[in-house]
Amino acid sequence: MTTRRCNRRAVLGLGLAGLAAAALPGQALALTDAQAKALIQRAVNDVNAAIASGKTGPALYAMFERIFAKYADVNVIARSALGIAARSASAAQMSAFTREFQGYLSRKYGKRFREFQGAKFQIQGARPVKSFYEVKTIATLPGQAPFEVLWQVSDRSGSDKFFNLIVEGVNMLASERAEIGAMLDRRRGNIDLLIQDLKKAG
Repeated sequence: MTTRRCNRRAVLGLGLAGLAAAALPGQALALTDAQAKALIQRAVNDVNAAIASGKTGPALYAMFERIFAKYADVNVIARSALGIAARSASAAQMSAFTREFQGYLSRKYGKRFREFQGAKFQIQGARPVKSFYEVKTIATLPGQAPFEVLWQVSDRSGSDKFFNLIVEGVNMLASERAEIGAMLDRRRGNIDLLIQDLKKAG
């Protein structure tokens, strides 16, 4: 497989997830495998519609941001991406970071959505893992062999949401957590500066 194809797969995974999050602790709630699969099917349908819409620029980014906000546990994902620094962040800082992080992801990966026109996902099944369900899908991009995408779903936020994505064994949170961590390091741990920079990044 070429580097370009690997990159396309990684970008597709990141774009769909808006990024991944660490596993949630605690006991499983009332979520069922059928509900988990139904959530991911709806998410996949909306992603496919966005890709096929023909929209570009801010209009496409806005579509992706709505998908992310609708199906992903944004608060958990943002806190995981911020990492250890989230422990010292104030409530106001976390709220601002979460908002700007969501917009940053939408711009960053929305710009690349056009590469994935014609991408298809087929749900294979779901299984319980600790306090969540893992939904297995097979993704196909035009001209490429099918590959596995795992979506991790929980209802601990009060509604069914996905909080992690694994593409061909690669946990997508690691890439974004490293990037956000590097951005924060360059700002000497100043979360307010990171928030300001996220408004322009992506």
